[in-house]
Amino acid sequence: MKSVYIHIPFCKTICSYCDFCKVYYDDKNVANYLKVLKDEIEDFYNGEAIESIYIGGGTPSCLPIPYLKKVFALFNCFNVEALKEVTFECNLNDINEALLLFLKGKVNRLSIGIQSFNSEKLKIMGRNHTFKEALEKMSLCRRLGFSNINVDFIYGFKEETVQDMKKDLKRLLKLKPNHISTYSLMIENHTLLKINNYQRCSDEKDAFFYKEICKVLKKEKFHHYEVSNFALKGCASIHNLRYWQNKEYYGFGVSASGYIDHIRYTNTLSLTKYMKGEFIKEREILTQKDIMDYHLMLGFRLVEGFSIESFENLYQVKLEERYPIKPLLKNKDLMIKKGKIFINPDKLYVMNEILIKMI
Repeated sequence: MKSVYIHIPFCKTICSYCDFCKVYYDDKNVANYLKVLKDEIEDFYNGEAIESIYIGGGTPSCLPIPYLKKVFALFNCFNVEALKEVTFECNLNDINEALLLFLKGKVNRLSIGIQSFNSEKLKIMGRNHTFKEALEKMSLCRRLGFSNINVDFIYGFKEETVQDMKKDLKRLLKLKPNHISTYSLMIENHTLLKINNYQRCSDEKDAFFYKEICKVLKKEKFHHYEVSNFALKGCASIHNLRYWQNKEYYGFGVSASGYIDHIRYTNTLSLTKYMKGEFIKEREILTQKDIMDYHLMLGFRLVEGFSIESFENLYQVKLEERYPIKPLLKNKDLMIKKGKIFINPDKLYVMNEILIKMI
């Protein structure tokens, strides 16, 4: 079983914080891009059964329905008999009845990039929507039968207070999402925030925000299953779990990444090169040690960690003989429960420091 990620790089507006591969929407570019995207899939897909498909971007929802028909026609290239989950990323402003009626029956999970309702944060991010609009759009989604909806939430702005963050999160919860992906604001290269030398909040403040978010969402019955992700019962992302469980997946489209046959690859970030059929920019052929390292790095992102027995059976090694877990268990950086090894929940915020000690 494999999964598929499809990257749609087009956007009507460019957010100040976003470092994903994106370009302004252009009708001619979209038509040509979708043709080349089909060529890439036909060249590289090997016919495996597909468990999940994630259509991300960019902003997939900015495409008019005639082009979305071409996107979903790509599913004909895949073996989808075992398909369980199809996620489609939406900008809140793009959601309307016509779009949702088109997606109905094709998509069973929506991911809506709300990020915030705080006017100052929205201004900094270059976004424009209201809480009232979000309530109306979410109501429309529910009314038309979409029962699994993720919303994104960003925190960690310089002037943001704990009260600001909690108020923002409280409003988000009023939308009654099934899943919440939380992100600490990062100032990435080649973004407008970086160019403008915007400063995020301190690490200490950011850590406090994270702990408060975890407390609030736990109280609201959300299961904290991955460092940044929270889900109501039965609503954890099947697709994203594949990444964290070190399972294989295809990435199609400009800038997309994949992991197939012990090779991790990343496509070119240049739309010009991609349109010429120059798809792959980097290939990493993994040794068994590399694969085990990825298993640890990704598996420890899961709050419940991973099975020691499964790890040892898969790689025919003893975990404690390959990695220095004993001192990390002793100082309570790591914990073991019911055969699973995981990062101490109180230390999730500093998980990178723990991983460095191991790898």
